Amino acid sequence: MNLPDAVGWASSSTPLPYEDCHAFENACPAVLPSLQPFLRKLQRFAPLAEHEAHAMAEAVAEVRRASAGEEIVREGSQPEACHVLLDGFIAHHKSLSADKRQIIAFGIPGDTCDLDAFIGGRMDHSVTALMPSRLAILPHDRLLGLTAAYPRVARALWRETVLDASVFAEWVANIGRRSAAERVAHLVCETFIRLQEAGLARERGFEWPVTQKHLSDATGLSPVHINRVLRELREGGLLTVHASSVLLDDWDGLKRLSGFDPGYLELSRDHLERSSPSHIHA
Repeated sequence: MNLPDAVGWASSSTPLPYEDCHAFENACPAVLPSLQPFLRKLQRFAPLAEHEAHAMAEAVAEVRRASAGEEIVREGSQPEACHVLLDGFIAHHKSLSADKRQIIAFGIPGDTCDLDAFIGGRMDHSVTALMPSRLAILPHDRLLGLTAAYPRVARALWRETVLDASVFAEWVANIGRRSAAERVAHLVCETFIRLQEAGLARERGFEWPVTQKHLSDATGLSPVHINRVLRELREGGLLTVHASSVLLDDWDGLKRLSGFDPGYLELSRDHLERSSPSHIHA
């Protein structure tokens, strides 16, 4: 297999889903093209119709930019809008002290930053941009009207929170019971699958704008230990990290090492459809 160089394959462009879908081109043209990863993700959870996708786009009030290191939502705050990541990379984290934090999940384009606060009202963790990012802002009042008018949209958003909970649960197991090498390998596997689903990964790699300090905060290991683990994984022929690029040298080996099973990332969109009365009495 011929692989491009580490910089080239990571920086080359990949068409996002729905970019050539002319049905959407007149609805919020400044917002909708970059909203496609989010709409595609919702389509995995519920079969949204074209008018429901239009309504979702029209609920966006504005698009804002966040610089690297900027706090998007603060723990303890009560947001009045939901943030959807259009492009960039974010970290969900709990602050333990002035200089300590635990990253509890990474966010990629198409993810919501604070959907749980739409129902819960209060953020139980913070969200920070790890690189320059853009976010779509959906005010809660618009989101409330949207979910009341379109039950399938509400169901898709609900399933988004279920997926988030699945990821959080897996991270607890990762930190609590896996070895250092297994933790890092599992996190790499998860990130690759999620980026692949969003159409943002290469065949055997992806761009990952995280530092060893971020990995330290995500795995409960020291930066020195992270450095040693990455070296061991490279020398073992499993993966190569070059700047922000990750090359998966042995995908099957990484999965075996970490015991990675992507089942927790997979939610069948047909689950509730099959259980609906129309299907039961058909």
